[in-house]
Amino acid sequence: MRSVRARAALGATLVVAVALIGAGLAVLLVLRDNLIGQADLQAEVAARDVAGQLATGTAYDDVELDDEEDHPVQVADEEGRVVLVSKDLRAVTGTGATGVTPVPSASAGATPSPGDDDDDGDDGQDDDSSSPDSGEVSSDDPEFSDGTATVDRTTADYRFAAVEATTRDGVTLTVYAGAPLAAEQEAVGTVRGAMLTGLPVLLVVVAGVTWLVTRRALRPVEGIRREMAAITASEDLARRVPEPDSRDEIAALARTTNETLTVLEASVERQRRFVADASHELRSPIASLRTQLEVAEAHPELLDLPGAVADTVRLQVLAADLLLLARLDAGEKPGGGTVELGALVREEVSQRTGDRIAVVVEVPEGGAFEVNGSRGQLSRVIGNLLDNAQRHAEGGVAVSVAADGRGVRVEVRDDGAGVPEDERERIFERFVRLDDARSRDDGGAGLGLAIARDVAARHGGTLTVHRADEGGAAFRLWLPRPA
Repeated sequence: MRSVRARAALGATLVVAVALIGAGLAVLLVLRDNLIGQADLQAEVAARDVAGQLATGTAYDDVELDDEEDHPVQVADEEGRVVLVSKDLRAVTGTGATGVTPVPSASAGATPSPGDDDDDGDDGQDDDSSSPDSGEVSSDDPEFSDGTATVDRTTADYRFAAVEATTRDGVTLTVYAGAPLAAEQEAVGTVRGAMLTGLPVLLVVVAGVTWLVTRRALRPVEGIRREMAAITASEDLARRVPEPDSRDEIAALARTTNETLTVLEASVERQRRFVADASHELRSPIASLRTQLEVAEAHPELLDLPGAVADTVRLQVLAADLLLLARLDAGEKPGGGTVELGALVREEVSQRTGDRIAVVVEVPEGGAFEVNGSRGQLSRVIGNLLDNAQRHAEGGVAVSVAADGRGVRVEVRDDGAGVPEDERERIFERFVRLDDARSRDDGGAGLGLAIARDVAARHGGTLTVHRADEGGAAFRLWLPRPA
């Protein structure tokens, strides 16, 4: 039962079994009720026919009992004594009277015929239906009961209807007439037998079809599983799982899996390049610093102390950048509260006293440029953008803050050579520099813009580069306002 196919087949079989059993019981109940209703109607018609004859004054011996085998009749008086029975009725159960032998007075025909009571009449007028001497049949619904009857040595189940009749002498009689239940029992038994025979066969078919359909549907999943196991074993992220031609959920799963593998491959490749580039960037200042220290050890008078300090500072900055990138890659969310970008830009520019070009600040007075985020990380972004502008500007650097839709835009412009259009996305990659002709000391490690874009993305914003009005590059940082 650990297999999805087995669980699906079992579940479908149980559901179908419950549904078929419920439907079968309902069919049997409806069929039985309909057949019993027909038997009730037959029994009532037979009982009212006999009751009508007795109510009109017909003597017991003269009562016509048609079809006595299918409709056995038993008539009892008020005291429960049997006064009339069918000819071949030998035993009966389920009626209110006991016995099948009429009392002697009844069998003698004590009840007069309908015309006998007119002999003493002096007025010559006929009795109407409202006369006290006229009989009647009860109009109430008859009472029905189940029982058995033995007719000519054959015992069977019957449905009995009890109808009351009042004779002209005021005697109340109860007529019990039966209708056979053999047809009902035979029909219900046939349907029940067919259901009991067909149900197991149908359930086997349902289980088999569900097993085969589920197996066929899950076959691509098994292919995906095998390929994923092979990828895990080989560590070859360039491989992809097979995508079925169907447009169902399994095909969507395969496409999503391949998309995940593509992203994972790119992430691993980026991580490898990052490690390689970081090692390369760290190797140069470390080698330079080691050389200076070894020379100083042998010839203290030749120690280049400013150079050693510069290499140490560069190592410190590079280590800080690498640590920040590692935290961003780990999914670290920016903390802190509300940051006023106008004030942050003024503060950052005021601390840059060693820049070779003075920065022009364009922040409207009285403006509210608040965003949510980390003050330290956003300050780092602005500082990186200003460093980049200072590195490429010829004579002017400007930074402006303004409202932009539902957010705030910070723009840093310079009048340098600008960024070629086909390089405007590449410059945000890690360890990418477009100034390879310059020295590494002047050109930086190529992490500033990558850090700036990653921080902007973590804050729900964007960082793009355009052509400035001054002819150089214009870096636009957009951050959303607090909700």
